[in-house]
Amino acid sequence: MAAHLKPQDLVLALKLVALGPAEWTQPGVARTLHVSAGEVNHGLKRLAACHLYLAAERRIVRASLQELLVSGLRYVFPAQLGLIGDGMPTAFSVGPLAGQLRLGDEDRVVWLASGVAATVRGRVIDPLYPSAPLAAAEDPKLHELLALADTLRIGRARERAMARTELEKRLAA
Repeated sequence: MAAHLKPQDLVLALKLVALGPAEWTQPGVARTLHVSAGEVNHGLKRLAACHLYLAAERRIVRASLQELLVSGLRYVFPAQLGLIGDGMPTAFSVGPLAGQLRLGDEDRVVWLASGVAATVRGRVIDPLYPSAPLAAAEDPKLHELLALADTLRIGRARERAMARTELEKRLAA
């Protein structure tokens, strides 16, 4: 049976990167991602089948994840900029890239998500997975990683290059 990655698998991979060397359990990760434990289990199997996760070592293959995110994310899981709305900041509107770019309301990017405070006005995009904003609101490291991934999905060449550099720093750690 062929394994096909789902968007939630990349959110799971980024969560494991955000956790670093900390001990984790599948039910615990499921709670923090607001998904079922079964979905985490299936996601780990899909990540392993795609050579992005080493089950025996319980770790993400960071170089492979980086390659996928930088080279393929915008083609496999593209995002479309929508209308202006109030939401949770993502892409280059938050984290390390926000301080490097001058952004007006029309340049910011946000997720609309129930259960998450709308703190910024900007162009709306769909998150990689519907529960990703909830998980990001509870984990600043995950939020940064998801924002960098969103920059790779929707950014122009300069913004994607900046995101690639920041992602390399975080995945090398």
